[in-house]
Amino acid sequence: MTLAQLNALPRDEAERELSRCCGSSGWSSAMAGRRPFRDEQHLYQAAEETWWALSSPDWLEAFSHHPRIGERAAGWARDEQASASGASQKIKDELVKWNNEYERRFGHVFLISAMGKQADEMLQQMERRMNNEPAAELRVAAGEQAKITRLRLEKLLSVPSEPARVG
Repeated sequence: MTLAQLNALPRDEAERELSRCCGSSGWSSAMAGRRPFRDEQHLYQAAEETWWALSSPDWLEAFSHHPRIGERAAGWARDEQASASGASQKIKDELVKWNNEYERRFGHVFLISAMGKQADEMLQQMERRMNNEPAAELRVAAGEQAKITRLRLEKLLSVPSEPARVG
């Protein structure tokens, strides 16, 4: 999809495409309403501004669309978490343990922009972030979601669109 194609989509289709990048319906709706974007930089800036203008329930909605680190992921999350799938069984077991502890403490899935990170590095980050106060951790997780959203917007604009059907 190109930026011009995203700009030209009917609003409901634009929201659906944008929701692939961020699971917050408030974010997707606001972003669809901010079109047209004059260039990709404007899109990324709008995405960041829109994300940080949301409330914590919107953030939690987006978080709920993520698999746990180390669990079987689908779609873009599979590529983002590729290093976790190849981790040793010991690391995978630790990820399960710490995912459970994290969710018990903070009430949402652990979020980290996993692209390019090894499973043991993500595990160390999870352990370290367990020391955060809940309000501080919510903002850290929101920052990670903002990074993930940016990466997914870049992917969205690099995915070839369906060819037009004739007849």
